[in-house]
Amino acid sequence: MDYSVLESCSLFRGIPAKTLRDDLEKTPHHIQCYARGETIFFLMEKAARVGIVLEGRVQAQKTFPNGSQVNVSLRGPGELIGPAAVFSASQTYPCDVVAVDPSTVMMFRRQDLLALMQKDVRILENLMTEIASATYMLQQRLELMSYNGIAQKAAFWLLMQARQTGKNEVRIPDSVSHWALMMNVSRPSLHRELKRLEVESLISYTPPVIRILDADALQDVLGR
Repeated sequence: MDYSVLESCSLFRGIPAKTLRDDLEKTPHHIQCYARGETIFFLMEKAARVGIVLEGRVQAQKTFPNGSQVNVSLRGPGELIGPAAVFSASQTYPCDVVAVDPSTVMMFRRQDLLALMQKDVRILENLMTEIASATYMLQQRLELMSYNGIAQKAAFWLLMQARQTGKNEVRIPDSVSHWALMMNVSRPSLHRELKRLEVESLISYTPPVIRILDADALQDVLGR
């Protein structure tokens, strides 16, 4: 097995490669492949497994009774799926998790992951950090979704990223299409609003980088 993806996974941060290999050889797990569009975890299914994406991309999706859908998060190689649900009181998945691309996922049962954390407290600490970070990002995403206008959504996301990095240059996540998917808007509409913000001299738009030229004016966009 190629351990390079696992070595970069947040769950195993700070663990030497040899130790990781030895631990995984002694810990029950299985690797499963999913076709594009295949559901990995179902909404309200008993949350008994935590996955690490080895290849491809998977997306958490929440569908509402009126037919609308919110794309909650997109995970790629080295990222976890399902940890908060597995260790929650309800132990059910709150969303469908679907393979956006053909994907390969390493799965751990709850009890096997617990045993692994008991062997190495660093894994426990890493998991706590992962769940806390996911909770924070969900709070930010809820605020993002509270804005109706596409320009507002883009402005909020850019300002949020700039505050987190301390830089005025923000890198588009993967592609404009991916970014649009994250914000539940169409790519052409997002592209049009970015160009409008550029005409207003609020940003400089040179994919894959957006430079914030006037943060105060961009903040004012949120109140439009």
